[in-house]
Amino acid sequence: MSALIDLTLAGIRTGLAKGEFTATELTRAYLAQMDATRDLNAYITETADRALAAAKDADARLQSGNARPLEGLPLAIKDNFCTKGVLTTAASHILDGFVPPYESTVTSKLWDAGAILLGKTNMDEFAMGSTSGTSYYGAPKNPHKRPSDGATVVPGGSSGGSAVAVAAKTCAAAIGSDTGGSIRQPASLCGVVGIKPTYGRCSRFGIVAYASSLDQAGPITRSVEDAAIVLQAISGHDPKDSTSVPQSVPDFEALLGKGVKGLRIGIPKEYRVAGMPADVERAWAEGIKRLEAAGATVVDVSLPHTKYALAAYYIIAMAEASSNLARYDGLRFGLRVPGKTLDDMYRKTRAEGFGAEVRRRILIGTFVLSAGYYDAYYAKAQKVRALIRDDFLEAFKTVDALLVPTSPVSAFPPGEHAEDPVAMWLVDIYTITVNLAGLPAISVPGGLADDGLPLGLQVIGRPFDEATVLEVGRVAQA
Repeated sequence: MSALIDLTLAGIRTGLAKGEFTATELTRAYLAQMDATRDLNAYITETADRALAAAKDADARLQSGNARPLEGLPLAIKDNFCTKGVLTTAASHILDGFVPPYESTVTSKLWDAGAILLGKTNMDEFAMGSTSGTSYYGAPKNPHKRPSDGATVVPGGSSGGSAVAVAAKTCAAAIGSDTGGSIRQPASLCGVVGIKPTYGRCSRFGIVAYASSLDQAGPITRSVEDAAIVLQAISGHDPKDSTSVPQSVPDFEALLGKGVKGLRIGIPKEYRVAGMPADVERAWAEGIKRLEAAGATVVDVSLPHTKYALAAYYIIAMAEASSNLARYDGLRFGLRVPGKTLDDMYRKTRAEGFGAEVRRRILIGTFVLSAGYYDAYYAKAQKVRALIRDDFLEAFKTVDALLVPTSPVSAFPPGEHAEDPVAMWLVDIYTITVNLAGLPAISVPGGLADDGLPLGLQVIGRPFDEATVLEVGRVAQA
């Protein structure tokens, strides 16, 4: 069974097509691995019975020659994607018992393509965090331990459970969501691949919203080829989502392998921040060398408004979170704490249902949207956002993609920055600009830090040019 869970998606697809094993055998192998690694707390809800029933159906389709593109491939889904008939909590107490009566577009596309649901993965509450430590269901653990002392380290966030599930081989691939780096940063810390597509490439319908102008779905996988396979399945226009763009979807998998000869790769000088750890700098330099050896030309570029990105991002994200989370009032779904009056019920439900980090972000977001402060904060942040996007578009007039680190640090022990939320927010410093600009970006393994833990490299591309991002990532990875 161990050999089955070692296969990539592409390898699984080939093995199933040749009849080397069945979807049922494969699913049982993953369920056994889930049992063996339950201490990692990667999943909030497991769906073993549903998975085995779907595997049986997949085997029938494979035998009859009616296999779909993802037939029999067992996947895990971040718990902020609505799954019809399956508990969906966004890792929050306030969504206790919420079983959606409908399916998100992304997961619907996966099931229509033949994929199998193994379970819903753990995450930061409402996707707010960088370690997955704000989950009401307890933090997931990175399957990598620090070699020097065997210390447990965080998996990153907010899609930490999805990254853990892939790295620990408890699923063939997983789906995450990315608001400010929530796919790429945990992929970096867990040593796997994660891609955030262009804003509008994948539908947001059925995703529990954090910040609507920033959220985007994407896959976490063990290889760039696997990322291309899953991205192909979940992309496309959706009339249910007004931010979904009616853009044609290339065959991402078929476009892999062209190489990077002749491409120009930009290195933003603003990302060489003071105090950058030597191991992060080294991994970046080695990624540059691999691209140059493959025939790419590496040039310096400037993104002058990068220094304002962190402040602009958190103002916009928290403002949108304040608005989106107003719907959780104890009336319609999830937790309800009785009160003497309607307002008292609202207060008690939200106070008990939301964790500390979510409450912090709602309060800040409400403040920046309040009368007298909207123009000073939120409106100004949106103007800065436009300047940041313009910086990228100007750079892309002369380069085909950018190469930067994914995270300024490798994985660290839980609680290391617990008393300083701003220090935690700084972990996203290399990823948030991509969401502000709505661009595609991928994190690929970039080598090991001095402490022996994984580091990631990030490739950023032009809008809707995921094909180039995937190929540059494939060449740049360690």
